[in-house]
Amino acid sequence: MPTSLDRVSTALIAASIESINRVGPCASKVTLERVEDVREARRKIIIDRAKDILHKWTIETMPSVDEVFKEVSDTLKLGKVEKYGSDELPAGPELEKSKEIIVVEGRADIINLMRCGLLNTVALEGAKVPESIKPLCKEKEATALLDGDRGGDLIFKELLQVTDVKYIARAPRGKEVEELNCKEIFDALENKISIQEATSTKPEAPRPPKREKAKVEVPKEILETMKSLEGTLEAVLLNDKFESMERLPVSQLAEKLQQVEGVDTIVFDGIITQRVVDVASEKNIKRIVASRVSDAVKASLTVELMTFADVAPS
Repeated sequence: MPTSLDRVSTALIAASIESINRVGPCASKVTLERVEDVREARRKIIIDRAKDILHKWTIETMPSVDEVFKEVSDTLKLGKVEKYGSDELPAGPELEKSKEIIVVEGRADIINLMRCGLLNTVALEGAKVPESIKPLCKEKEATALLDGDRGGDLIFKELLQVTDVKYIARAPRGKEVEELNCKEIFDALENKISIQEATSTKPEAPRPPKREKAKVEVPKEILETMKSLEGTLEAVLLNDKFESMERLPVSQLAEKLQQVEGVDTIVFDGIITQRVVDVASEKNIKRIVASRVSDAVKASLTVELMTFADVAPS
């Protein structure tokens, strides 16, 4: 007997039917064998069918192990190093269609950057800047990523003279771009500085603060450190015996000072800012020697501030 009533009404009807003991002139007995919810039965059929559809769908669409391996391994394959311009310079496959480009020193640097997904690259292939690079740097926003050695220093100066490179980034001191891991490459690019900032920190035309006109005598170790830093945009931390503790990019100086102890003197190719002075004061650092002192810096009672032009050998 089908019914569309609720459970309570259906149960009452079933009980009433079971109470019937006579149909017409004949004795009768009505027994309830089963109450079945048709909606539940239909829901079960739908669920079972959905499971079957999902199972077949998964089998048909899931790639095989070989396909998965091939797809993943393909992402690791390097693109082909291409040639750019009349000089046939090594270049990444996305150089010409990218608005921002990275200029490096050699083909090995190109391959290493491509391994890290950087395909908008071009190499100088020598200390002399090729003619193909000059118009390219005018058309696009170029960042020079150079080795952290003397060769990188020389190329940096050459690029400043003959190209319109917008930013400069350096590998850690003593390392070459071709041997950096991806994290080191991205850190170097993140810490890039503009050419305007780089040229404003050059020691050829220092602007000594008015408060310090007389030459200040310093140990020869500080003078030697100053000479080694010219044009590098780097800093050296010295202990109280004027021994080098660490050499690092100027862009990382303030953060590094908060992490180290035992620094007596800081020498760097850059501008002394208020932040550097404040951190040095907190760390009881006695002396800072740099290319320039920012006009906004307030004199410190505990930290002696000097420029390269202010010092003289003791």
